[in-house]
Amino acid sequence: MHENANSLVVLDFETTGLSPNQGDRAIEIGAVRIVNGKVTDKFQSLMNPGFLISRFIEQYTGISNQMLAKVGSCGEVMAEFADFLGDDNLLAHNASFDQKFLDAELNNIARKYSGQFICSLLVSRRINTDAPNHKLGTLIRYKNIPSDGAFHRALFDAEMTAKLWLSMLDDIEEKINHEFVPFSLIQKLSKTAKGDVNKLLAKW
Repeated sequence: MHENANSLVVLDFETTGLSPNQGDRAIEIGAVRIVNGKVTDKFQSLMNPGFLISRFIEQYTGISNQMLAKVGSCGEVMAEFADFLGDDNLLAHNASFDQKFLDAELNNIARKYSGQFICSLLVSRRINTDAPNHKLGTLIRYKNIPSDGAFHRALFDAEMTAKLWLSMLDDIEEKINHEFVPFSLIQKLSKTAKGDVNKLLAKW
């Protein structure tokens, strides 16, 4: 387990809907491993949820029922992902959504993970206070990060989140005048009121 916030696995799910409690399933996972601020590995796979997905989700994600008919089940893919993840910490943009699906899908196959989650959206709200909103696409433009690809595909979104994250870590490093941002500082920052962020960073 790495103690620095620049070594973790960034992940993104595409899903059949918003809630695993309502029977929604993952249909794609994309993940990027960052070690010491560099992308070292990637994981991407479609997965078959065992039922047909809605026309809305097909249009939203660009993932069709025909594509899903040819791929492994959620259980097979998630077992591979659990192996890929190991005990690394995790990051997602709007992490509560991805964490719900990761927990549900791994629970289905009796697998666990030991890393802890942080959310780039929560951190962005405290660091990028002038951004028009904190959607991934908006923040990529706000930070002038080059992007060519389709949002709402899992690997592309994970790669963009990773770039956004490293850019945000640079900003935090400048504020704390330190080359490494501890994972524990990000966990604190995520829960700090916006008005108290500068005070937190100043005393770190």
